[in-house]
Amino acid sequence: MQILNNTVSRIERIDFSLAEETQQRLDRLTKPQGSLGRLEELAKQVVEITRVHSPDLTHKVVFVMAGDHGVTAEGVSAFPKEVTPQMVYNFLKGGAGINVLARHVGARVVVADLGVAVDLASHSGLIVRKVNYGTGNMSKGPAMTRQDAVRSIENGIEIFEAEYKKGVNLAATGEMGIGNTTAASAIVAAITGLAVEAVTGKGTGIDIAAWQKKVAVIGQALLVNKPDPKDGIDVLAKVGGFEIGGLVGVILAAAARRVPVVVDGFISSAAALVAVVIEPKVKDYLIASHASVEIGHKIVWEYLSLRPVLDLNLRLGEGTGAALAMGIVEAGVKILTRMSTFETAGVASQVTQ
Repeated sequence: MQILNNTVSRIERIDFSLAEETQQRLDRLTKPQGSLGRLEELAKQVVEITRVHSPDLTHKVVFVMAGDHGVTAEGVSAFPKEVTPQMVYNFLKGGAGINVLARHVGARVVVADLGVAVDLASHSGLIVRKVNYGTGNMSKGPAMTRQDAVRSIENGIEIFEAEYKKGVNLAATGEMGIGNTTAASAIVAAITGLAVEAVTGKGTGIDIAAWQKKVAVIGQALLVNKPDPKDGIDVLAKVGGFEIGGLVGVILAAAARRVPVVVDGFISSAAALVAVVIEPKVKDYLIASHASVEIGHKIVWEYLSLRPVLDLNLRLGEGTGAALAMGIVEAGVKILTRMSTFETAGVASQVTQ
Protein backbone atom coordinates (compact mmCIF):
# COMPACT_ATOMS: atom_id res chain seq x y z
CA MET A 1 0.00 0.00 0.00
CA GLN A 2 2.96 2.34 0.42
CA ILE A 3 3.21 3.21 -3.29
CA LEU A 4 -0.53 3.86 -3.47
CA ASN A 5 -0.64 5.90 -0.27
CA ASN A 6 2.36 8.01 -1.29
CA THR A 7 0.84 8.71 -4.69
CA VAL A 8 -2.55 9.70 -3.29
CA SER A 9 -0.89 11.97 -0.72
CA ARG A 10 0.77 13.96 -3.55
CA ILE A 11 -2.50 14.75 -5.36
CA GLU A 12 -3.23 18.44 -4.82
CA ARG A 13 -6.52 20.25 -5.03
CA ILE A 14 -6.67 22.46 -8.14
CA ASP A 15 -7.15 26.02 -6.89
CA PHE A 16 -8.16 27.56 -10.26
CA SER A 17 -6.07 30.64 -9.44
CA LEU A 18 -4.86 30.86 -13.05
CA ALA A 19 -8.36 30.79 -14.53
CA GLU A 20 -8.92 34.54 -14.72
CA GLU A 21 -5.46 35.29 -16.10
CA THR A 22 -5.83 32.58 -18.75
CA GLN A 23 -9.29 33.82 -19.70
CA GLN A 24 -7.96 37.33 -20.14
CA ARG A 25 -5.26 35.99 -22.43
CA LEU A 26 -7.84 34.05 -24.47
CA ASP A 27 -9.97 37.19 -24.72
CA ARG A 28 -7.05 39.16 -26.23
CA LEU A 29 -6.65 36.71 -29.12
CA THR A 30 -7.74 37.74 -32.61
CA LYS A 31 -11.29 36.45 -32.38
CA PRO A 32 -14.58 37.41 -30.78
CA GLN A 33 -14.51 36.57 -27.07
CA GLY A 34 -15.54 32.98 -26.41
CA SER A 35 -15.90 32.20 -30.11
CA LEU A 36 -13.78 29.05 -29.92
CA GLY A 37 -16.00 27.64 -27.21
CA ARG A 38 -14.89 24.28 -25.85
CA LEU A 39 -11.36 24.69 -27.22
CA GLU A 40 -10.91 27.65 -24.90
CA GLU A 41 -12.35 25.72 -21.96
CA LEU A 42 -9.97 22.82 -22.55
CA ALA A 43 -6.96 25.12 -22.83
CA LYS A 44 -7.89 26.75 -19.56
CA GLN A 45 -8.31 23.38 -17.86
CA VAL A 46 -4.86 22.23 -19.01
CA VAL A 47 -3.30 25.42 -17.64
CA GLU A 48 -5.09 24.96 -14.32
CA ILE A 49 -4.00 21.33 -14.04
CA THR A 50 -0.38 21.81 -15.05
CA ARG A 51 0.10 25.30 -13.58
CA VAL A 52 2.04 26.10 -16.76
CA HIS A 53 1.01 29.32 -18.51
CA SER A 54 2.00 28.04 -21.96
CA PRO A 55 1.66 24.24 -21.85
CA ASP A 56 3.42 22.00 -24.35
CA LEU A 57 1.57 18.76 -25.11
CA THR A 58 4.27 17.27 -27.32
CA HIS A 59 4.51 14.08 -25.27
CA LYS A 60 1.11 12.40 -25.52
CA VAL A 61 0.84 8.84 -24.22
CA VAL A 62 -2.01 6.32 -24.42
CA PHE A 63 -1.76 3.66 -21.71
CA VAL A 64 -3.43 0.44 -22.87
CA MET A 65 -3.84 -2.15 -20.11
CA ALA A 66 -4.86 -5.75 -20.81
CA GLY A 67 -6.41 -8.39 -18.59
CA ASP A 68 -8.85 -11.29 -18.67
CA HIS A 69 -12.01 -11.87 -16.66
CA GLY A 70 -13.20 -15.11 -15.10
CA VAL A 71 -16.82 -14.03 -15.51
CA THR A 72 -16.58 -14.84 -19.24
CA ALA A 73 -17.32 -18.42 -18.16
CA GLU A 74 -20.91 -17.24 -17.73
CA GLY A 75 -21.27 -16.41 -21.46
CA VAL A 76 -21.49 -12.63 -21.05
CA SER A 77 -19.45 -11.70 -24.14
CA ALA A 78 -19.85 -12.18 -27.88
CA PHE A 79 -16.13 -13.03 -28.15
CA PRO A 80 -14.06 -15.77 -26.47
CA LYS A 81 -11.33 -14.78 -24.03
CA GLU A 82 -8.70 -15.95 -26.55
CA VAL A 83 -9.28 -12.63 -28.32
CA THR A 84 -7.54 -10.75 -25.49
CA PRO A 85 -3.99 -12.00 -26.23
CA GLN A 86 -4.65 -11.87 -29.97
CA MET A 87 -5.53 -8.20 -29.73
CA VAL A 88 -2.51 -7.48 -27.53
CA TYR A 89 -0.30 -8.86 -30.30
CA ASN A 90 -2.19 -6.66 -32.74
CA PHE A 91 -1.41 -3.61 -30.58
CA LEU A 92 2.25 -4.58 -30.53
CA LYS A 93 2.30 -4.94 -34.32
CA GLY A 94 0.75 -1.50 -34.69
CA GLY A 95 -2.32 -2.73 -36.53
CA ALA A 96 -5.17 -1.92 -34.14
CA GLY A 97 -7.51 1.04 -34.15
CA ILE A 98 -5.66 2.65 -31.26
CA ASN A 99 -2.36 2.43 -33.12
CA VAL A 100 -3.80 4.17 -36.17
CA LEU A 101 -5.45 6.96 -34.18
CA ALA A 102 -2.49 7.42 -31.84
CA ARG A 103 -0.22 7.90 -34.84
CA HIS A 104 -2.78 10.32 -36.24
CA VAL A 105 -2.47 12.61 -33.20
CA GLY A 106 1.23 11.99 -32.55
CA ALA A 107 0.83 9.92 -29.39
CA ARG A 108 2.82 6.90 -28.35
CA VAL A 109 1.07 3.75 -27.16
CA VAL A 110 2.19 1.89 -24.05
CA VAL A 111 0.89 -1.69 -23.85
CA ALA A 112 0.91 -3.58 -20.55
CA ASP A 113 -0.20 -7.05 -19.48
CA LEU A 114 -1.82 -6.74 -16.06
CA GLY A 115 -3.69 -10.03 -16.09
CA VAL A 116 -3.96 -11.78 -19.45
CA ALA A 117 -4.85 -15.44 -18.89
CA VAL A 118 -1.84 -16.76 -20.84
CA ASP A 119 1.84 -15.94 -20.98
CA LEU A 120 2.44 -13.60 -23.89
CA ALA A 121 5.48 -13.89 -26.12
CA SER A 122 8.27 -11.53 -25.17
CA HIS A 123 8.20 -8.24 -27.08
CA SER A 124 10.21 -5.05 -26.67
CA GLY A 125 6.98 -3.03 -26.67
CA LEU A 126 5.19 -5.10 -24.04
CA ILE A 127 5.30 -4.30 -20.33
CA VAL A 128 4.50 -7.38 -18.26
CA ARG A 129 3.13 -6.60 -14.80
CA LYS A 130 0.80 -9.58 -14.52
CA VAL A 131 -1.01 -9.79 -11.20
CA ASN A 132 -2.62 -13.12 -12.05
CA TYR A 133 -3.85 -15.13 -15.02
CA GLY A 134 -7.21 -13.42 -15.23
CA THR A 135 -9.62 -12.60 -12.41
CA GLY A 136 -11.91 -15.00 -10.61
CA ASN A 137 -15.53 -15.42 -11.65
CA MET A 138 -17.13 -12.52 -9.79
CA SER A 139 -20.58 -14.09 -9.95
CA LYS A 140 -19.35 -16.78 -7.56
CA GLY A 141 -16.99 -14.75 -5.36
CA PRO A 142 -14.52 -11.84 -5.41
CA ALA A 143 -12.80 -11.10 -8.71
CA MET A 144 -9.54 -10.77 -6.78
CA THR A 145 -8.16 -10.31 -3.30
CA ARG A 146 -7.83 -6.83 -1.86
CA GLN A 147 -4.07 -7.33 -1.92
CA ASP A 148 -4.15 -8.05 -5.66
CA ALA A 149 -6.41 -5.05 -6.25
CA VAL A 150 -3.82 -2.82 -4.58
CA ARG A 151 -1.08 -4.54 -6.53
CA SER A 152 -2.84 -3.86 -9.84
CA ILE A 153 -3.21 -0.17 -8.93
CA GLU A 154 0.42 0.09 -7.85
CA ASN A 155 1.55 -1.63 -11.05
CA GLY A 156 -0.33 1.04 -12.98
CA ILE A 157 1.34 3.75 -10.93
CA GLU A 158 4.79 2.32 -11.63
CA ILE A 159 4.06 1.96 -15.35
CA PHE A 160 3.07 5.63 -15.49
CA GLU A 161 6.10 6.73 -13.48
CA ALA A 162 8.46 4.87 -15.82
CA GLU A 163 6.90 6.62 -18.83
CA TYR A 164 6.86 9.97 -17.04
CA LYS A 165 10.65 9.88 -16.97
CA LYS A 166 10.57 9.71 -20.78
CA GLY A 167 8.09 12.57 -20.97
CA VAL A 168 4.31 12.65 -20.52
CA ASN A 169 2.44 15.94 -20.96
CA LEU A 170 -0.97 14.43 -21.68
CA ALA A 171 -2.09 10.93 -20.70
CA ALA A 172 -4.93 8.83 -22.05
CA THR A 173 -6.44 5.56 -20.88
CA GLY A 174 -7.18 2.47 -22.95
CA GLU A 175 -7.81 -1.22 -22.30
CA MET A 176 -8.34 -4.68 -23.70
CA GLY A 177 -10.06 -7.53 -21.93
CA ILE A 178 -12.92 -9.73 -23.08
CA GLY A 179 -15.66 -9.48 -20.44
CA ASN A 180 -14.57 -6.14 -19.10
CA THR A 181 -17.81 -4.31 -19.89
CA THR A 182 -19.40 -6.71 -17.41
CA ALA A 183 -16.90 -5.69 -14.76
CA ALA A 184 -17.33 -2.01 -15.63
CA SER A 185 -21.11 -2.26 -15.35
CA ALA A 186 -20.77 -3.93 -11.95
CA ILE A 187 -18.40 -1.18 -10.77
CA VAL A 188 -20.74 1.59 -11.94
CA ALA A 189 -23.81 -0.05 -10.43
CA ALA A 190 -21.98 -0.60 -7.14
CA ILE A 191 -20.71 2.98 -6.82
CA THR A 192 -23.70 4.89 -8.19
CA GLY A 193 -26.34 2.67 -6.62
CA LEU A 194 -28.26 2.52 -9.89
CA ALA A 195 -30.02 -0.62 -11.11
CA VAL A 196 -27.83 -3.04 -13.06
CA GLU A 197 -30.03 -2.88 -16.16
CA ALA A 198 -29.74 0.92 -16.16
CA VAL A 199 -25.95 0.85 -16.53
CA THR A 200 -25.42 -2.29 -18.62
CA GLY A 201 -25.08 -2.22 -22.38
CA LYS A 202 -24.40 -4.83 -25.04
CA GLY A 203 -20.62 -4.59 -24.93
CA THR A 204 -19.09 -6.17 -28.03
CA GLY A 205 -22.53 -6.75 -29.57
CA ILE A 206 -24.48 -9.43 -27.70
CA ASP A 207 -28.16 -10.11 -28.44
CA ILE A 208 -31.06 -9.40 -26.09
CA ALA A 209 -31.01 -12.87 -24.50
CA ALA A 210 -27.31 -12.58 -23.78
CA TRP A 211 -27.84 -9.06 -22.41
CA GLN A 212 -30.48 -10.34 -20.01
CA LYS A 213 -28.06 -13.02 -18.87
CA LYS A 214 -25.33 -10.41 -18.47
CA VAL A 215 -27.61 -8.29 -16.27
CA ALA A 216 -28.47 -11.35 -14.16
CA VAL A 217 -24.80 -12.29 -13.77
CA ILE A 218 -23.86 -8.77 -12.65
CA GLY A 219 -26.76 -8.71 -10.22
CA GLN A 220 -25.58 -12.02 -8.80
CA ALA A 221 -22.03 -10.71 -8.47
CA LEU A 222 -23.20 -7.67 -6.52
CA LEU A 223 -25.40 -9.84 -4.30
CA VAL A 224 -22.63 -12.34 -3.58
CA ASN A 225 -19.85 -9.80 -3.01
CA LYS A 226 -21.63 -6.74 -1.55
CA PRO A 227 -18.93 -4.21 -2.59
CA ASP A 228 -18.69 -1.10 -0.42
CA PRO A 229 -19.45 1.92 -2.68
CA LYS A 230 -17.38 4.19 -0.43
CA ASP A 231 -14.29 2.00 -0.74
CA GLY A 232 -12.91 2.07 -4.29
CA ILE A 233 -10.41 -0.69 -3.61
CA ASP A 234 -13.15 -2.95 -2.26
CA VAL A 235 -15.27 -2.39 -5.38
CA LEU A 236 -12.29 -3.08 -7.63
CA ALA A 237 -11.38 -6.24 -5.73
CA LYS A 238 -14.86 -7.70 -5.72
CA VAL A 239 -16.15 -6.93 -9.22
CA GLY A 240 -13.30 -5.29 -11.14
CA GLY A 241 -10.39 -6.36 -13.32
CA PHE A 242 -6.63 -6.20 -13.25
CA GLU A 243 -6.49 -3.93 -16.30
CA ILE A 244 -9.06 -1.65 -14.67
CA GLY A 245 -6.87 -1.51 -11.57
CA GLY A 246 -3.89 -0.66 -13.74
CA LEU A 247 -5.82 2.26 -15.22
CA VAL A 248 -6.79 3.44 -11.74
CA GLY A 249 -3.08 3.56 -10.98
CA VAL A 250 -2.28 5.50 -14.15
CA ILE A 251 -4.98 8.05 -13.34
CA LEU A 252 -3.83 8.53 -9.75
CA ALA A 253 -0.18 8.81 -10.77
CA ALA A 254 -0.96 11.32 -13.51
CA ALA A 255 -2.95 13.48 -11.09
CA ALA A 256 -0.07 13.34 -8.61
CA ARG A 257 2.21 14.64 -11.39
CA ARG A 258 -0.31 17.31 -12.51
CA VAL A 259 -0.73 15.64 -15.90
CA PRO A 260 -4.19 15.90 -17.51
CA VAL A 261 -5.86 12.54 -18.14
CA VAL A 262 -8.09 12.01 -21.17
CA VAL A 263 -10.42 9.17 -20.20
CA ASP A 264 -11.60 6.86 -22.96
CA GLY A 265 -14.67 4.61 -23.05
CA PHE A 266 -16.89 2.80 -20.59
CA ILE A 267 -14.23 0.61 -18.99
CA SER A 268 -11.83 3.53 -18.66
CA SER A 269 -14.59 5.64 -17.14
CA ALA A 270 -15.26 2.91 -14.58
CA ALA A 271 -11.56 3.05 -13.65
CA ALA A 272 -11.83 6.84 -13.34
CA LEU A 273 -14.85 6.39 -11.07
CA VAL A 274 -12.85 4.09 -8.79
CA ALA A 275 -9.96 6.57 -8.76
CA VAL A 276 -12.31 9.40 -7.73
CA VAL A 277 -13.76 7.27 -4.93
CA ILE A 278 -10.20 6.64 -3.69
CA GLU A 279 -9.30 10.35 -3.98
CA PRO A 280 -12.07 12.83 -4.92
CA LYS A 281 -9.56 15.53 -5.94
CA VAL A 282 -8.76 13.41 -9.01
CA LYS A 283 -11.99 14.50 -10.74
CA ASP A 284 -10.61 17.90 -11.74
CA TYR A 285 -7.68 16.25 -13.54
CA LEU A 286 -9.99 14.29 -15.85
CA ILE A 287 -11.11 15.13 -19.38
CA ALA A 288 -14.02 13.05 -20.65
CA SER A 289 -13.08 12.11 -24.20
CA HIS A 290 -16.35 10.95 -25.70
CA ALA A 291 -19.84 9.60 -25.08
CA SER A 292 -20.01 6.02 -26.34
CA VAL A 293 -23.09 3.98 -27.16
CA GLU A 294 -22.68 2.11 -23.84
CA ILE A 295 -25.41 3.50 -21.59
CA GLY A 296 -23.26 3.21 -18.50
CA HIS A 297 -20.64 5.48 -20.04
CA LYS A 298 -22.96 8.47 -20.16
CA ILE A 299 -24.09 7.71 -16.61
CA VAL A 300 -20.50 7.89 -15.34
CA TRP A 301 -19.99 11.29 -16.98
CA GLU A 302 -23.24 12.55 -15.44
CA TYR A 303 -22.28 11.15 -12.05
CA LEU A 304 -18.89 12.89 -12.20
CA SER A 305 -20.37 16.08 -13.77
CA LEU A 306 -18.01 15.80 -16.74
CA ARG A 307 -18.95 16.80 -20.28
CA PRO A 308 -17.45 14.64 -23.05
CA VAL A 309 -15.55 16.31 -25.85
CA LEU A 310 -16.86 14.08 -28.65
CA ASP A 311 -19.98 12.09 -29.47
CA LEU A 312 -19.21 9.78 -32.40
CA ASN A 313 -21.11 6.59 -31.52
CA LEU A 314 -17.85 4.83 -30.66
CA ARG A 315 -17.75 1.55 -28.73
CA LEU A 316 -14.34 0.08 -29.49
CA GLY A 317 -12.37 0.98 -26.39
CA GLU A 318 -8.58 0.54 -26.61
CA GLY A 319 -8.19 4.29 -26.03
CA THR A 320 -9.47 5.21 -29.49
CA GLY A 321 -11.90 7.92 -28.37
CA ALA A 322 -9.31 9.32 -25.99
CA ALA A 323 -6.71 9.51 -28.75
CA LEU A 324 -9.09 11.51 -30.93
CA ALA A 325 -9.92 13.83 -28.04
CA MET A 326 -6.21 14.32 -27.36
CA GLY A 327 -5.99 16.09 -30.71
CA ILE A 328 -8.83 18.41 -29.73
CA VAL A 329 -7.25 19.17 -26.35
CA GLU A 330 -3.93 19.95 -28.01
CA ALA A 331 -5.70 22.15 -30.56
CA GLY A 332 -7.19 24.19 -27.70
CA VAL A 333 -3.79 24.62 -26.09
CA LYS A 334 -2.23 25.68 -29.40
CA ILE A 335 -4.94 28.33 -29.79
CA LEU A 336 -3.91 29.71 -26.41
CA THR A 337 -0.17 29.58 -27.03
CA ARG A 338 0.23 30.25 -30.76
CA MET A 339 -2.60 32.51 -31.84
CA SER A 340 -1.84 36.22 -32.21
CA THR A 341 -3.36 38.80 -29.92
CA PHE A 342 -5.05 41.92 -31.28
CA GLU A 343 -2.00 43.94 -30.20
CA THR A 344 0.66 41.73 -31.83
CA ALA A 345 -1.36 41.31 -35.03
CA GLY A 346 -2.21 44.99 -35.33
CA VAL A 347 -5.92 44.24 -35.50
CA ALA A 348 -8.50 46.51 -33.92
CA SER A 349 -10.09 44.75 -30.99
CA GLN A 350 -13.38 46.63 -31.20
CA VAL A 351 -15.23 49.02 -33.45
CA THR A 352 -14.76 52.62 -32.39
CA GLN A 353 -17.36 55.36 -32.89
